[in-house]
Amino acid sequence: MTPLLSIDDLTVQLSVEGDLRTVLHGVSLEISAGEAVGLVGESGSGKSMTARAVSRILPSGAVTFGSISFDGRDVSALRGGALRQYRGEVAMIFQDPRAHTNPVRTIGDFMTEALRTNRGVPGVEARRRAAALLEEVGITEGDRRLRQHPHELSSGMLQRVMIATALLTEPRLLLADEPTTALDVTTQAEVMAILDDLRRERGLALLFITHDLELAGAVCDRTAVMYAGQIVEVQAAGTLHDRPRHPYTAALVAARPRIDAMATRLAAIPGRPLSAFEAPAGCAFATRCLHVQDRCREARPALRPLGDGVVRCIRAEELVGV
Repeated sequence: MTPLLSIDDLTVQLSVEGDLRTVLHGVSLEISAGEAVGLVGESGSGKSMTARAVSRILPSGAVTFGSISFDGRDVSALRGGALRQYRGEVAMIFQDPRAHTNPVRTIGDFMTEALRTNRGVPGVEARRRAAALLEEVGITEGDRRLRQHPHELSSGMLQRVMIATALLTEPRLLLADEPTTALDVTTQAEVMAILDDLRRERGLALLFITHDLELAGAVCDRTAVMYAGQIVEVQAAGTLHDRPRHPYTAALVAARPRIDAMATRLAAIPGRPLSAFEAPAGCAFATRCLHVQDRCREARPALRPLGDGVVRCIRAEELVGV
């Protein structure tokens, strides 16, 4: 099957005080139509930057190498109307809804702007569609909500507004950047249930960014693990939890609290997470890996097939079950 989204050897560099620093290094990932892929890793690993590169909303001065294609189109070559159309087909749901809504504009203005400006939909029709979608995401009295401002809604309701807004342009791919992090546990479950149901009903592809391995495994078909600006492993969600191939993935799985096991303290990965520009010449995880050997430091491992997935570790076969 031809992938809907294909990221191939993507490298991103950002300007920091006049110097270019690499924040993504050789990222490769594919998502098929209707497929949900989880993207997990510690803070600073490059998850959000990957989504921003796909959305073409990188900071000014960013330098990119490699390619991103969507339905056969080169994303980096899109300009003007073609880029606006693309951003309707690829919608993003951000982590903090309050940081991405204008406090002086009404919910109705925020939700319908893209329809009115980019699609030429009349205001009355745009508001009708917005109110209908609010009902779908569990917000009653849609017409009244459209007249309200962001501060009049709870965080959970505002995140539902963000989901409805993303769906208004009838996208084919959703980029969900930790959409439940700022919510309490009960609201998290409600929002994820809504997002998962709507995705399945509409046949949407989903890139779901999260710190929660359990949540990624519950809602995604495959899970990709990032470390230091690289993809280090991709597997079917269930397989990754049961038989992780990369030492970093195994360490993440081992660090999860469990209700069926007693422990005096949680397992922790030694050292600290590295950004891509801090990574050593060899394996980026070598400074924290319990299974590192001298040969691991000699060259950067390639992302290679193993079983039904891919892994970036030269010792992956040796370490199965360790």
